[in-house]
Amino acid sequence: MLRIITRVPLFFFSIIGIFLVGKIVFMAYYHDLFSVFSLRNYLQVLVNGLLHDASIAGYLTAIPTLYLIAATWTQHRAIRFFIKGYLWGISAFMAIILVVDIILYEYWGFRLDASPLFYLLSPQEALASTSWWLNIGGILSAIVLALVIFRINNRLLVPVSSSGLGLNKRIMASGILLVELALLFIPIRGGFKESTMNVGKVYFSNEILLNHAAVNPAFSLFESLSTLQQFDKQYRFLPDDEATAIFDGLTQSAASDSIPQLFTLEKPNVVFVILESFMSLNLTSLGGMPGVAVHLDSLAREGILFTNMYANSFRTDRALVSLLSAFPAQPTTSLMKYPRKLQKLPTFPGELKKAGYHLQYLYGGDADFTSMRSYLKVCGFENIIEDVSFPRSYNTTKWGVPDQHVFNALRSEIENQHEFPFLKVIQTQSSHHPFDVPYKSRHTDPYLNSVAYTDSCLGEFIRQFRQLPAWKNTIVVLVPDHAMRYPYDLDNRSVERYKIPLVIAGGAIRNPQRIERYASQTDIAATLLHQFRLDASGFTFSRDILNPSNQHFGFFTFKDGFGMVSSENAYVFDNEAGKVSTNTGLAGFNEKRAQAWIQKLYDVLDAL
Repeated sequence: MLRIITRVPLFFFSIIGIFLVGKIVFMAYYHDLFSVFSLRNYLQVLVNGLLHDASIAGYLTAIPTLYLIAATWTQHRAIRFFIKGYLWGISAFMAIILVVDIILYEYWGFRLDASPLFYLLSPQEALASTSWWLNIGGILSAIVLALVIFRINNRLLVPVSSSGLGLNKRIMASGILLVELALLFIPIRGGFKESTMNVGKVYFSNEILLNHAAVNPAFSLFESLSTLQQFDKQYRFLPDDEATAIFDGLTQSAASDSIPQLFTLEKPNVVFVILESFMSLNLTSLGGMPGVAVHLDSLAREGILFTNMYANSFRTDRALVSLLSAFPAQPTTSLMKYPRKLQKLPTFPGELKKAGYHLQYLYGGDADFTSMRSYLKVCGFENIIEDVSFPRSYNTTKWGVPDQHVFNALRSEIENQHEFPFLKVIQTQSSHHPFDVPYKSRHTDPYLNSVAYTDSCLGEFIRQFRQLPAWKNTIVVLVPDHAMRYPYDLDNRSVERYKIPLVIAGGAIRNPQRIERYASQTDIAATLLHQFRLDASGFTFSRDILNPSNQHFGFFTFKDGFGMVSSENAYVFDNEAGKVSTNTGLAGFNEKRAQAWIQKLYDVLDAL
């Protein structure tokens, strides 16, 4: 009997042990990041992370406990077949999660959540960020790890036999196993306090890296999945009436006679360039590094430069909705997953189409990645040029066709354009990880080199475009989809992580100027629509940057967190940790404003 009832704690602690080893391997893999910490810090990671490990171990041990109860009474082949299948399943599950989490952390800067499941709908593109040897190494590692985990768990459970046990001992063993099953709910729930287990429970340090290391990736994934559609339950900070009142104050604005006219004509042609992973650090005109985006820098000096612009998020799928629908990115999901909701949003291209503009979208990658094509159709794009539109010989990188060919296609499309005005959106992709570009600049860093490559393609396009008749009637809007985490140890909660350039150039610009007001990507739609004398009232979250009566601030989100920055205050809240991570300047100025903004965002998202 003792051999049976001890199997539950042995299995439970073996699962915890596997996750502890996983944390050690995680910190060893990223030794460059963790080398600044002491042995005491490493031990703190392991000890504080036990809450998550025990919770997942509790979940995974529940079914083996039921198996042991059944095995106490029968040795039927069916229950052995079932438990072996279960053990294979959880072994593969644990191995895949541990390996994928380690691989993705370098690129995303947070532990595994539900996001990769969305991107795996297009597996070729989902793997494009990682090198082939890392993909193969990851697959082999996951297979080996799954075999090791299965062998450990199988030896703990399957040899159990109840032969020789009398009726009384069977009853006693079953009773003890039932008590052990009930006790599993303690670690699953996270103790006896009112607050149940959550990701932030294992946060113990002001160093975000140590907190991330303590997080169990399986727990992080499950919690993320559990909150995907509970929009009305997330980010509840203020009473509804207070949140509404603050939000109305942020979005309502009075008409103003002092809004400058930026362009020489009311409805210019628009070339909208979405620059993959560019950031303010790439431009000397914004205090950044020299010799990176030199052509964009030049355009910033001769055009209109917005100096305090912030990306709404850290992923392209979220950025497209922010840019084209002026709908802020969400920290716990991507609106691209919800086509029904997307269809209810107004779109900047759609408004231009109603005003007589002819639309076209150009992208060197797969337009079906992250359901992008369906969204572009919602926006009104009939003509979409993508990777398969180019000769196969051009498709030479993991993400598809290098930017030089896409810019050449854009120039050709403009040269042969016979219907005006037009909106042409080009989305670059060469400066996306792994930064494999046909170019060598003065920068040895692969990211900076890839930015310099895309910038050189942009420069050549602009040089040729200036020679075309359409130039004098066109504005060129240049804005990144999101910034890069560069330097590579830049914290995802850092305000600088989201600061990006916004440049408007072209032959239809009246005068070069710098605009210092704080803004987000979502504000571009209202600003341009008002310049074109078009209605922007349907864009709830978009504010005209040029209207002095508006509230001016940048808003951004990251994985389970958000920030608001204005001339008065920079405020960042890490919801996962349940605490403020930044509150500089006039402390607290943006706290309730940011809370109301995110709360109403989720209200609107729930109502869509």
